[in-house]
Amino acid sequence: MLNHVVPSAVLRWFAAANCRRSLWSVALLLLPSLPAVAAEPTSAESVSSGAAVSSGAEVATIAPVFATTVTPDELAEAEVPAAAPATTLREDSSRLGFADEAVELAEGEPSQLFQVSHLATSLDTGERVLPAATDLAQVTRVTDFSDVLPSDWAFQALSGLVENYGCIQGYPDRTFRGQRSITRFEFAAGLNACLDVLATLIGGVAGEDLEVIRRLQDEFAVELASLDGRVDLLEAEVAELRSQQFATQTKLRGSAYFNIGTGFTNGAILAEGNSVFAAARDGAGQPVVRTIDRDPGTPFGGLTWINMDTSFTGADRLKLQFTAGSGTGVGNLYGSAGLFNTFGVPFTFQSGGGGNYSLFIRELSYQFPLGDSLTVDIGPRINWYGYFDPNRYTFFGTGANSFNSSGSTLVNSLDRGAGIIAVWDVADWLDLRVGYLAENNEFLPGPRTASDPTRGLFGGTNTLTGQIGLRPFNNLNLRLLYTRSNIEPAPGTGFIGGSFQPIYGFADDGFGGPLTNAPADTFVVNFDWTPASWLGLFGRYSYGSTQLTSATTGARVGDVNAQAFQFGLAFPNLFKEGALATLSYVIPFDVTGGREFLISGGGDGGTQQELELSYRYPLTRNIALMPSAYWIMNANNFDSNPDIFIFNLQTQFSF
Repeated sequence: MLNHVVPSAVLRWFAAANCRRSLWSVALLLLPSLPAVAAEPTSAESVSSGAAVSSGAEVATIAPVFATTVTPDELAEAEVPAAAPATTLREDSSRLGFADEAVELAEGEPSQLFQVSHLATSLDTGERVLPAATDLAQVTRVTDFSDVLPSDWAFQALSGLVENYGCIQGYPDRTFRGQRSITRFEFAAGLNACLDVLATLIGGVAGEDLEVIRRLQDEFAVELASLDGRVDLLEAEVAELRSQQFATQTKLRGSAYFNIGTGFTNGAILAEGNSVFAAARDGAGQPVVRTIDRDPGTPFGGLTWINMDTSFTGADRLKLQFTAGSGTGVGNLYGSAGLFNTFGVPFTFQSGGGGNYSLFIRELSYQFPLGDSLTVDIGPRINWYGYFDPNRYTFFGTGANSFNSSGSTLVNSLDRGAGIIAVWDVADWLDLRVGYLAENNEFLPGPRTASDPTRGLFGGTNTLTGQIGLRPFNNLNLRLLYTRSNIEPAPGTGFIGGSFQPIYGFADDGFGGPLTNAPADTFVVNFDWTPASWLGLFGRYSYGSTQLTSATTGARVGDVNAQAFQFGLAFPNLFKEGALATLSYVIPFDVTGGREFLISGGGDGGTQQELELSYRYPLTRNIALMPSAYWIMNANNFDSNPDIFIFNLQTQFSF
């Protein structure tokens, strides 16, 4: 009978109880259970005879919480491990938890109030299972305990058990020791004592009252069962709603970059073109060359990116990025026409658009999954570099950070554009990426963009890119990339190039005449390898070929072919966790054919080389310093040019 009236939560708690439960928690658990037990009806025979439930029945009541294969003999032979240090139980306004610090037992204090031999004896003889009388003393009031105060969190529970049911005993020294841990056996003994009291209470209930209670139970059995089923169904529906519910939310992220730089040279620098933006040929048909014989000042500029990422399902993302900035790197003072924002210029030392801190939309696209392994990004302004040609040690925010070091100098004819990119994660070691973008970036609002109806998605500058990513080992990443580009000539001049790779400079028909749209092919191999926790290796090899067709005659005039190299060393966590030092060597544009079509970028046949040293040092989680030094040799592909030295200090803020 009693196994029906003891709440299932109590039995489950008892089955899981161990030496980490405290006596306080037992008192709090037992108190709400006892009135329910006292109200449970017994058989008519038990009521009429006034017989109490036997000790054997009490043991049988608790027996189901033990494994059914354990015999009394096995229990008697079992070894009881020493009790682990007691754990204090604390009250935290609305819930209870266990403290981190253990409470050590006083010297001579028994580690357990109950022994296996007591239980074995009870199972053999049917006697009540209780600790030795010399160990415990009965109390009639909770105030009899010298170590129990009204301020104790379980005072009311303990008071009810002692004064209403009289089934709690203390130590001979009148202490309760509520902070010490309880064993499963001690819990069994305490529960058994309280059930003894309840059995006596039940025997005094009138038979008529029990009949009324039994009749009410029978009458409401169907309704209670129906209600139980409804509650179960409601819980299942609520769980389903919670798993599917997602509130549209937008996450705001941002970053800001302060850059201050300077530099010097050992002499005058030769650069092709009338300025870094305009190229031309002289009367003899040779590229115009200008001389730069001054050192730069100390520019101080800033750039900000504000990202608003919105999700509608929890798995998708609407990306909106704003940008504003002002300033330009020192290297732009020395470049030939078409080499703006290339050597000696940190990637974040730029205006971000039209300059003067005007606000522009840099990215706008919607990314969503198709199945478990395919992700698609579609939109009017997608960041090409967010998907292609990445490298662990050349990300501009942490590693090699100049325009020429942070990515291949030949691979891409645009930075951002309208179109679609798909990423297929085939396996842990393999991913495939493909994308088509038509030019539409923040530096060229209006004409020459995919939003221009005279050009659209396919009439102007566009690029089709495919990339295979391989991870044969956890510390090695290998990427094979191909790009097919269609490059539209610059309005007004008809020249090909500028910021549109793989032309690193400007090209014409060889005589100063304009060109038609030029198709170009670029191949890139990109790797990063971390052979040791303190050392990384990285590099790229790029090859590009651009086909030139005269706009005057419509005839194919030739190709411009070039290659580029990069190799570097990285030193993660140098001097501080999270720091990164990188040393990058770059040959940005080595012309292998068609130099006669270059009106800038070809130089005198030399090969420009760059050495970059950067070190990112985190001051806090959101603030970092990044000093960099750039050594440019044979600038603008002129062998006669002296070396250029540029220095930059960048402060990064992220939030």
